[in-house]
Amino acid sequence: MKLERFKGNPIIRPNPANAWESAVTTNPGVIYDDAKRQFIMLYRAAGHDSEHVIRFGLAVSLDGFSFTRVSDHPVFAPSQDGFDAGCVEDPRIVRMGEHYYITYASRPFAPGQYWLAAGFRHNGCPQEFPLYLRGNRTTTGLTITRDFRTFIRAGAMTDVMHDDRDVILFPEKINGKYVMLHRPADWIGSAYGTEHPAIWISKADDLMGFKNSELLMTARFDWECKIGGSAPPIRTKHGWFVLYHAVGPDKHYRLGAVLLDLQDPGKVLHRAPDWLIQPEEDYELDGYYQGCIFPCGNVVVRDTLYVYYGGADKYIGVATCPFTALVEHLLSCPA
Repeated sequence: MKLERFKGNPIIRPNPANAWESAVTTNPGVIYDDAKRQFIMLYRAAGHDSEHVIRFGLAVSLDGFSFTRVSDHPVFAPSQDGFDAGCVEDPRIVRMGEHYYITYASRPFAPGQYWLAAGFRHNGCPQEFPLYLRGNRTTTGLTITRDFRTFIRAGAMTDVMHDDRDVILFPEKINGKYVMLHRPADWIGSAYGTEHPAIWISKADDLMGFKNSELLMTARFDWECKIGGSAPPIRTKHGWFVLYHAVGPDKHYRLGAVLLDLQDPGKVLHRAPDWLIQPEEDYELDGYYQGCIFPCGNVVVRDTLYVYYGGADKYIGVATCPFTALVEHLLSCPA
């Protein structure tokens, strides 16, 4: 079973009128507000500056396809001098109670124009500086909001000693614990049970207290090498539906799906052997990363699954399918 692209993609493109989003609008987190019947999107944005500072813009929609930017200014930006002073990237949004909890990847220094030969900025730190500063490594942060206008910057969720991103919270406690998925880039080798970066699961009593993790999934199929979680889990009666991305031997990002046990999400019940969507259109093949489909948001409204993704690290697209049919397809797949 495959996802169907919206014919009007890309639904958001870089806006040359705003310097902060003139080059990049991509990797959106999206959630649906049932009370307002509104899709709310936070998207990663950057301009043409050589430092490549990355911020979040905000857009809303009533139909899930036509989005309107809420402001000509970013709604969330890097801190002045914290762990996330260089960039904020790839928001994943869940709602618990009256607040939205947003995990995001960050760096202490702006990454620079990473698609060029020079690669990522490391800012020339001396050897006695901490590793994450010397390497400008990724840490995942948590921010909390009620209205997407004002935010509480809670701090770093992951250990700064590890390059750790693709952090996704489950939208409710499970057996009294908060649960998250994450992908530590350097947890590889025989000691970790995986040859490539993989998806790990962690449980904690507090949203800033994730200390212990277990390996959840590794690459298995021929279109998978490195894998990571994509969008927040969706509860079904059959299990937690989770999308994940996989980087294949051709360096292209594709999308897969699994069902995890409702009471023990560390157990994979079903895993589709085939990808749901792969880079094929020009807005997925021609950008700052050529050949990339990277979702950070998925919602289900009236049995339609909407998957919001970054295309080629430059654009935003959406693809859909009947959700019940996709879950039934997953139920026919082994773990």
